[in-house]
Amino acid sequence: MTERVRAVLITPNNTTLLIKRIRAGIDPYWVIVGGGVEAIDTDREAALLREISEEIAGAAEVLCLLHQLDNPQGETEYFYLARIEKWDFNNRTGPEFARTDRGEYILEEIPLTEEAVGALNLMPQQFKDVLCEAIARGELIPAP
Repeated sequence: MTERVRAVLITPNNTTLLIKRIRAGIDPYWVIVGGGVEAIDTDREAALLREISEEIAGAAEVLCLLHQLDNPQGETEYFYLARIEKWDFNNRTGPEFARTDRGEYILEEIPLTEEAVGALNLMPQQFKDVLCEAIARGELIPAP
């Protein structure tokens, strides 16, 4: 079974970093930074840190597992809460960014509010609901 890891990245401004996807013939949507666990990864957290480095040229501190779900593609997705101080989207290195047939990737800093996250076409939809509920309960802003 394929495993995927994603990070709800909390910035110093108590916002989160999401990638807006723009693809021909599809309404724009947002995804959480992350990707597949590979054979070179020692564990899921190592895979997550590698994905953060590749996708946004950032280094994060993984705080905890927030949620796990099985997606329609038969993959298990693990969503972690992580804190990030620095990133540089211009220096991303993920292989997907070299493919011109995959559309645009735009990094956006989104306020961690129910209104801001709720207004997005965030995928997967099941996790969007989990994220909005966690925001409502005040569970995402880590203590300094």
